[in-house]
Amino acid sequence: MRSFLLVPGIIALSLCCFAAGPAADQPIRLVVDLTDVPRNIFHSALTIPATAGEMTLVYPKWIPGNHRPSGPIANVTGLHFRAGTQELAWHRDPIEMYSFHVTVPSGVKEIQVALDLISADSAGAGGVAASSNLLDLNWNQVVLYPEGAASDAVQVVPAVRLLAGWKYGTALTGAHGSGNEIEFAPVSLTTLVDSPLIAGMNYRQVELVPAGEIPAHAIDLVADSAADLEMSPEDMTAYRKLVMEADALFGAHHYLQYQFLFTLSDVVGHHGVEHHQSSDNSASERTLLDPQKHFLEAGLLPHEFVHSWNGKFRRPAGLATRNYQEPMVGDLLWVYEGLTEYLGDVLTARSGLWTGEQYREVLANTAARLDHTAGRKWRPLEDTGVSVQMLRMLGPQWESWRRSLDYYPEGELIWLEVDTLIRKQTKGQRSLDDFCRHFFGGESGAPKVVPYTFDDLVRELNAIAPYDWAGLLKERTKATSDHAPLGGIERGGWRLVYNDKPNAFLTALAGESKMTDAAYSLGFVLNKEGQFIDVTPGSPAYQAGIGPGMKLLAVSGRRWTSSILGQALHEAHQGHQPIELIVEGSGFFKTYSIPYDGGAKQPHLERVEGQPDALTDILRAKTGSPAKP
Repeated sequence: MRSFLLVPGIIALSLCCFAAGPAADQPIRLVVDLTDVPRNIFHSALTIPATAGEMTLVYPKWIPGNHRPSGPIANVTGLHFRAGTQELAWHRDPIEMYSFHVTVPSGVKEIQVALDLISADSAGAGGVAASSNLLDLNWNQVVLYPEGAASDAVQVVPAVRLLAGWKYGTALTGAHGSGNEIEFAPVSLTTLVDSPLIAGMNYRQVELVPAGEIPAHAIDLVADSAADLEMSPEDMTAYRKLVMEADALFGAHHYLQYQFLFTLSDVVGHHGVEHHQSSDNSASERTLLDPQKHFLEAGLLPHEFVHSWNGKFRRPAGLATRNYQEPMVGDLLWVYEGLTEYLGDVLTARSGLWTGEQYREVLANTAARLDHTAGRKWRPLEDTGVSVQMLRMLGPQWESWRRSLDYYPEGELIWLEVDTLIRKQTKGQRSLDDFCRHFFGGESGAPKVVPYTFDDLVRELNAIAPYDWAGLLKERTKATSDHAPLGGIERGGWRLVYNDKPNAFLTALAGESKMTDAAYSLGFVLNKEGQFIDVTPGSPAYQAGIGPGMKLLAVSGRRWTSSILGQALHEAHQGHQPIELIVEGSGFFKTYSIPYDGGAKQPHLERVEGQPDALTDILRAKTGSPAKP
């Protein structure tokens, strides 16, 4: 393996080395009582070193992986500060709501803090963190630490109390204790926040590498039902191959062991959050058993796994903050998330979790949605990353006009374009795989953070294949455009087309969400009640005067259903007649006549004869048999 060369001016931030001083010598002791999870309450008790006078403690605000000030401060309740049996006076900072000022009496060397977390926020997913049968603990939600301290320099001794019979999974080590009270080895606050814990009545661990192999890799599963822990032999093979394919792609690993923490529940908020030595993933019940759910969620674990290299090890300088109170800058999220989206989807296919056809159907929908995003005409892609703290809190109404977290999907298209350009420039001798091995590889070992800038990225790309990467990437991320960047698809030997054949991904999505998607024809998406979730500016429905929040009642004189809308699209295409919709808006009813006769439109990728099939080459596994067609 090639040693990683640190470019000038870049500092490696170790997660294992801590600054000297009182914080390192006197750790915070943290005990989280998780026995009240049926009511979704976590009870936290901290013992924190202190000195006399006013002391300021802070609650983590800017959370890694969320890229925004998502620490759920509003869910903290029952807060008390004590010195032994003495209750201490405190007040919240009137400007910085995450800060608490505490008056510490003379002679007091440590204080006790008690707080309860109403666990209504699971890893920033906007859903509860526990059910009666399982829980997902993110340590940043149950801890305070001294203001101004670097998270690397704060030592914590963490412990949990679980319900009887529950088992757990975490990347934390050194577990010891009796019964359901478990204490872990001391770690930095950085490592603690980077090491979530899941637990449940129904638990299973699936080893992904042979026993004794270093580093160990495993999937820790918790579910509301024991039946949901079942995993097919095909999935076991695919997840084991995922580990092999990632190793072949990057050539090194920056963790001592890796745990995929996977929660299967219809109650807990669905999410995927990356960490150095684990990923915290949640999906609905039966995800491993139902083919439709499996298809929709197959890319979740590969995506978060890639983040161990891209996002955790190599991290944009604007996101590599020294603690959880310093603001993050998301201008390079199209690398952090966009490149991860690209590599995660490629690894999903290379490992066999998707077939090549499934990958192409997902990619076709990604390309089509972005090509129909009206907001790209005024908002450059980079701004969707800079504005993540606002955009992530918004609902789907007018999403096409506002834009959403497009640094994920459009970043994927950009990196596909980069990959195909490298292959073209080097006549197939190099690819983005070579860049990944050089940029994210190096020497294996313990977790650390190596920040980078845009200029570092360009320099490394030029080392693989000389090109005007700075010009291309600035144009793709800083400029507005009428259309999505489809050059990677086209250079890959395919083209985006539309017809009335159902797109497999959209079909599966509609089956789960009960939504009706007419985005590429009439220009709207409906929920199962017929409410317009979004309407694309410039589309036929928009031109007719329809907008989000209105409700569809009837199509061509008949009570609306998804199938009746489909029939109306077909009849309008055959007869070249407008489509009549009866719509309710603000308590008023109106008939809208939409002059559209283009029929149903679903996106697909079509092979371009006579051009090299670079896209299929990209999906070809680096270990063992190739991905399925």
